Amino acid sequence: MSADTKRGLNRRRFLSTTVASVGVLASPALAQSTGATVEIESDITSTTRRNISSFRSLRWQPYFQTLRKGAILVDTTSRAAHYWSEDGSTYKLYPTSVPLSEELTRRGRTSVVRKVEGPDWRPTPSMKRRNPEWPDYVPPGPDNPLGTHALYLGWTYYRIHGTHDTRKIGRRSSNGCIGLYNQHIAELFALARVGTQVLLI
Repeated sequence: MSADTKRGLNRRRFLSTTVASVGVLASPALAQSTGATVEIESDITSTTRRNISSFRSLRWQPYFQTLRKGAILVDTTSRAAHYWSEDGSTYKLYPTSVPLSEELTRRGRTSVVRKVEGPDWRPTPSMKRRNPEWPDYVPPGPDNPLGTHALYLGWTYYRIHGTHDTRKIGRRSSNGCIGLYNQHIAELFALARVGTQVLLI
């Protein structure tokens, strides 16, 4: 096997197993403004439908005391992210990927501390121990496991980000982060701001 072939195989293996969670559809699958119901548009793929374990709209009051600076709730059981704007006029619901195991899952309260469009990526030390073949650095672009946008959280190494791998939506597939389709993270990125509350349950 030539060196070029080996590199191609390693690159495909890396892309199919990275920390990223979800990816791109041709058009938005979910994006619901304030309302009592949540609609899954007809263009959502059948694979994505199977992967989403349950989808329902929620009210913010059981989870947050106020909507100051907006709020993001990530439900790791239903594999969904909910967003409410500060004035309560906008509500969005997105399918997500979640961590592979309980050991990798962090729950609790934090906030958005940084927003990056076109993020680069470095595997954490624990990821490199588990996957020594992974590269030390991936620049922004189509091979980046963080997709097109990333919301960095107050916890080290934890992010809500996009992905280019559409197969992982609705699944336990990440090394700790929460992943969205690239078009959904772009929308959430525009809505959220530094200081937006985040709760993972």
